[in-house]
Amino acid sequence: MTVRRIMGLETEFGISVPGDPMANPMYLSGQVVSVYAAAQGIRSNQSSWDYAFEDPLRDARGWQLDRQTADPSQLTDVEDPTLANVVLTNGARYYVDHAHPEYSSPEVTLPRDAVTWDRAGDAIALESVRLLASRPGQPPVNLYKNNTDGKGQSYGTHENYLMPRRTPFPDIVRHLIPFFVTRQVVCGAGRVGLGVDSRGAGYQISQRADFFETEVGLETTLKRPIINTRDEPHAVADRYRRLHVILGDATHLDVATLLKTGTTSLVLGMIEDGHLTQDWSVRRPVAALQAVSHDPSLQATVELVDGRTMTALDVQWMYLEAARAWLDRRGDDPEPEATAEVMALWEDVLTRLGSDVSSAAPFVDWVAKLGLLEGYRSRDGLAWDDHRLAAIDIQWADVRPEKGLVHRLRDRGLFHDLVTPEQVRAARSTPPADTRAWFRGECVRRFSGQVFSASWDSVVFDVPGRASLQRVPILEPERGTRAQVGTLLEQSGDVDELLRGLATPE
Repeated sequence: MTVRRIMGLETEFGISVPGDPMANPMYLSGQVVSVYAAAQGIRSNQSSWDYAFEDPLRDARGWQLDRQTADPSQLTDVEDPTLANVVLTNGARYYVDHAHPEYSSPEVTLPRDAVTWDRAGDAIALESVRLLASRPGQPPVNLYKNNTDGKGQSYGTHENYLMPRRTPFPDIVRHLIPFFVTRQVVCGAGRVGLGVDSRGAGYQISQRADFFETEVGLETTLKRPIINTRDEPHAVADRYRRLHVILGDATHLDVATLLKTGTTSLVLGMIEDGHLTQDWSVRRPVAALQAVSHDPSLQATVELVDGRTMTALDVQWMYLEAARAWLDRRGDDPEPEATAEVMALWEDVLTRLGSDVSSAAPFVDWVAKLGLLEGYRSRDGLAWDDHRLAAIDIQWADVRPEKGLVHRLRDRGLFHDLVTPEQVRAARSTPPADTRAWFRGECVRRFSGQVFSASWDSVVFDVPGRASLQRVPILEPERGTRAQVGTLLEQSGDVDELLRGLATPE
């Protein structure tokens, strides 16, 4: 693999009711999901999630955490029937997770597609807010695509990448930590305030960096690790590993999202291929992660175990040059245009950050946000601890285009967009054609009344006349594509006919 691999993004949206700090976020999150599902013709007792084969306590380091000692937040395989949890026609999962509405995108194979279906999630969140606002007597509910409320709480934007299980996990840890410590310079979302509760005055590169406490671990909501070890592949377990990345920020700018997914895919490819032979390990990675985030001048340095001291940009350049050498050696890229785009933008953004940080504003969230905030600071003489700047930070991430500052800058043409509004609109209801998400999403669209539940690796049907539920496994993520099952789905008048067709040997 190069930049092509099975990948997906998960976004937990911040939620609030203006003027009502005591509003129940779990209830409101359920309303957000349910109102959208109902508008799409998906009832709450249809297309819910299938937890049958989930195992969130299996650790990639070779053991199973006991359920009795696990924190309740880790038990993500337990269904709460009181919370909304649906599968959408675009193959995504839309549900309530830890008192936040979460959109988990369908599986895609390319970074541009990751951008497209991530932006579709933003549009779905916006439509949910608008649908709720149209209900008589409904208090206004706001959603924010960010990662912290500025008062000590953080919520995640997670990434998922499928890898061959044969890749040694210690190699993944060794080579990914330096990359993740420094990757924020190209895909950080920016944040007003230092420390988990934002009490420190200043501006930093990453929304999430201050909330990490350890290098490697199974947890996602406490003692957050740079490398998460959850071993839940949602695919053929002896062939695949799903790398669950929890330290990324919620990015709005297309290039930042493309680089977040594309450069990570390239680094994983180099690890899988054994190309990275030098040890670039960082001393005290958690402290280094936060030191880099706290210095938007990009002058902060990290110390490598070999004694060298380097800036985050220096480390990123090392990975870029290694990727260039690896690609030259391979010469068999299945997606040369997609890889070339990621490489060109990676180099361009690093060059801009190294010469004139502000020139990266059309590409990188934290730089664009910093420019906006500096304008307010200059105009009104605001110090970094002024509460008005914290409010602007929150408003930046508001999903409503009439309120969200990032939308205003996009409308003014100040960002380097990669996908069109038409592509985003289509991705709200249409699944990616080249993964199993096609089968999942199309089944929900065509046979919603008979889809009992679904998950990443199965669809379960309730078929009239059959005594038991019918499970269709889709453990291979590149099976169930439009090319493979599109004709069958179009020709099947009902689920019974679809199941007979799937049972017929090719």
